[in-house]
Amino acid sequence: MSWNPSVTIVIPTLGRGQVLLNTIRMLKEACVEKTVILVIDQTPKHEPAIEKQLRELNEAGTIQWIIRTVPSITAAMNDGLLRATSELVLFVDDDIEPLTDLVSCHRAAFLNDEGLWATVGKIIQPWQKSEDVPPRVGLLRGLRKDMDFRFNSTRNSEVENTMAGNLCVHRERVLAIGGFDNNFIGSAIQFETDFARRVVRAGGRIQFLGSAGLNHLAAGKGGTRQHGSHLTCGNAMHSVGGYYYAFRNAGASEAWWYSIKRMFRQIRTKFHLTHPWWIPVKLTGELRALMLARKLYRQGPRLIAENRPEGVSAEETI
Repeated sequence: MSWNPSVTIVIPTLGRGQVLLNTIRMLKEACVEKTVILVIDQTPKHEPAIEKQLRELNEAGTIQWIIRTVPSITAAMNDGLLRATSELVLFVDDDIEPLTDLVSCHRAAFLNDEGLWATVGKIIQPWQKSEDVPPRVGLLRGLRKDMDFRFNSTRNSEVENTMAGNLCVHRERVLAIGGFDNNFIGSAIQFETDFARRVVRAGGRIQFLGSAGLNHLAAGKGGTRQHGSHLTCGNAMHSVGGYYYAFRNAGASEAWWYSIKRMFRQIRTKFHLTHPWWIPVKLTGELRALMLARKLYRQGPRLIAENRPEGVSAEETI
């Protein structure tokens, strides 16, 4: 029997209102195939008009509206993995404009290559345009491998990195390696790269699809911007993921060297050169992030429990 995978779209969201509703509408219009949409909503309180529309969409069966009380991008994505019943799960950001039928594009890749574990589609940031960018195979090693991959490329290629804003995964294979690591807290930077490396270490393959495109709107409110500007903030939540990633994916000497270089890159910016009074604040935040990352690393990763009971969410199995 030929494989005929179904797809669930999962939209983790935090602090977004009308832009989330626009994303839902455009996804419904762009998808040729009938698709379940799970909205994993971590917003403490919506405006009454927004809440009314979300409730109506849920009651009409257009979406499944799931409310989480503790914000976490990785836990929200794990929750979507556990709640989905389809073979494939497509994660998208809550502030996007699909340029194609994303479901059909990702699904076609899995139909053509049943050995895939994940596909990541083209993501065009507000300052970018589509480009025919050749992959930088072999130019980057160690912790830096594939981290500079250009996700606005139009050229298909195998990669060892992902972006969660346009990521489709083989659900059972990803559940088998524990989903996403909930130790990536706050802005959760580099949780996607850590996920990709765990896929590759498990023998899986990831395909970049230049045809499965979307515009990322980078909405000014909500999402990771809940923590304020990373340039003028001493909050460890902006950077802890970067240091945690290093200690999870490298030997001690490489991880420490990477962390030191990373810390100084964070204060060697054009902004800090012209606003040097913010350097002590930013450096304090980086040191806090490094100490917190070391604590999380010593505790070990928080993945989806292999023996999770039927129907239990990711939030309850970590």
